Amino acid sequence: MVSPLPIVQVGDVLLSPDILTERFCCDYEKCKGVCCVEGNAGAPVTPDEIGEIEASLDAVWNDLSAQAQSVIDRQGVAYVDPESDLVTSIVNGKECVFARSLTPNPSPKGEGSDSCWLCMLEKACRAGKTKFLKPISCSLYPIREKRFSNGTVGLNYNRWDVCRDAVKKGQELNLPVYRFLEEPLVRRFGCEWYDELCAVAEELLP
Repeated sequence: MVSPLPIVQVGDVLLSPDILTERFCCDYEKCKGVCCVEGNAGAPVTPDEIGEIEASLDAVWNDLSAQAQSVIDRQGVAYVDPESDLVTSIVNGKECVFARSLTPNPSPKGEGSDSCWLCMLEKACRAGKTKFLKPISCSLYPIREKRFSNGTVGLNYNRWDVCRDAVKKGQELNLPVYRFLEEPLVRRFGCEWYDELCAVAEELLP
């Protein structure tokens, strides 16, 4: 039996080995953006990102639902969740305030195959209205980041049932998680870091 890979370290970043070995590729046609809706908390954000989001509000405000606007008016674009993490505000205990259904009459709380969801922050950025795409935690998913007090960063592969179609598609394309997430990993850690990660992966993997 082949031994599992050890924790991988690139610079001051520790990565779980399944980021190298597991396959993943988002399949929006199947999942319809449900990751913006499911769960019981918003997307992790940093204080700097909150400032970027607030600066983008005017550009996205009219695209947000009335409920989302009400939540933001009441508590702002982010809050501290029960695990003491700073996350984007949510509506109905589920969907991110910046998620908007593209269907006229979505199922309650985003459930059901008729609901297609899109991030209004990303929509505005890609239309050239803002410079902020979306929280890096969203772009990096299914990788979740943890920061330690000594400055080290930990990256873990998060398994979630709503992403089962992404796993299937990744397996069909033979696309490792770290390859699928090249753009956000470069955006977060830089080109040199990502090149080193690829070199480490090639050395470790058969």
